[in-house]
Amino acid sequence: MRLATYNVENFFTRARALNMNTWAEGKQTLDAYWEMNTVLEQAVYSDKDKARLIEIMKTLGIDKKDDSHFVILRQNRGNLVKRSMFGGVNIVANGRADWVGWLELKNEVVNETATRNCAQVVRDLNADIIGICEAESRQALMQFSGTLLPIVGAKPYEHIMLIDGNDDRGIDVGVMTRPGFELQWMKSHVDDKDNRGGLIFSRDCPEYGVVTPANERVWVLVNHFKSKGYGEQKHNDARRHAQAEQVRLIYERLKAEGAELIAVMGDLNDTPESATLAPLLKHTDLKDVSQHPSFEKDAARPGTHGSGLKDKIDYILLSPKLFERVKDAGIWRKGVWGGKNGTLWDHYKEIQKAEDASSDHAAMWVDLAA
Repeated sequence: MRLATYNVENFFTRARALNMNTWAEGKQTLDAYWEMNTVLEQAVYSDKDKARLIEIMKTLGIDKKDDSHFVILRQNRGNLVKRSMFGGVNIVANGRADWVGWLELKNEVVNETATRNCAQVVRDLNADIIGICEAESRQALMQFSGTLLPIVGAKPYEHIMLIDGNDDRGIDVGVMTRPGFELQWMKSHVDDKDNRGGLIFSRDCPEYGVVTPANERVWVLVNHFKSKGYGEQKHNDARRHAQAEQVRLIYERLKAEGAELIAVMGDLNDTPESATLAPLLKHTDLKDVSQHPSFEKDAARPGTHGSGLKDKIDYILLSPKLFERVKDAGIWRKGVWGGKNGTLWDHYKEIQKAEDASSDHAAMWVDLAA
């Protein structure tokens, strides 16, 4: 049985601010988007809040109209702002109850070559169970499997599931399984809340109960933790720590219910030594497949993101009973461009420039004995 995890960075459409050549190019927009949405959810808008909203709107290019290159301000009922030739832009709502609407990121089509290369990665992984991060929807996942995988010579997956999560940018988590690996049980955690009533998971932490051809039930928890990429860093770190702690509680509950074969996989957006991941990596008996003697190590590039020099942020964590069955494991980099000039490792011949890469993330895989 082969398990894999892969952050595909969307198949067909992606928020324009996320689809830039470099992360830095879209970061200012994403920071502004996050801050404006935070202010907009407040019950009361103070004069200071209103002044800050106008500043952010100018940054986003929506001070003169409701849409810009990156975002759209939806004002469905009531008004947040009114604009005039002489008075400029004014915040007329005094709080969240005064208007119905939201700030929305604009999407654009992903590079077609990149999507095809993504299919090549999934083909070459040839996993029986694969956790997917950053898929737009279940429909997109089905189209990818049913249409693109056959084009690159791979069979579509038999079972595909994705539950729409908490991220409004269309970067959800899901799972695909081969024939004989039946998705017989699932539970979503999109509504899990912290002690202040806030949502814990940025996307979701779905539990999937997969029954194998050997009639064993493997529990798969697919995750995509809060990014470091935009917003206030202290907040982001606290959010990742809370997510790791919640996954720990889910894992411990499954064990208490008698489960022995459990895999936690996905993009955890932090490195093994980080305090944010300590609830999972230090306070459970989960074991990282990259620590197994059979893991194909590259001492110079242990990471899974970008150049691989340091950003080890993608994981397959196994319960002790599963870890005992590990035969082989590794990182699959052929879909990643490979540094500034794309020369750090071999990649698919169709990747001629960074934009053609299937993702900034390498995939991880592990083979388990029956």
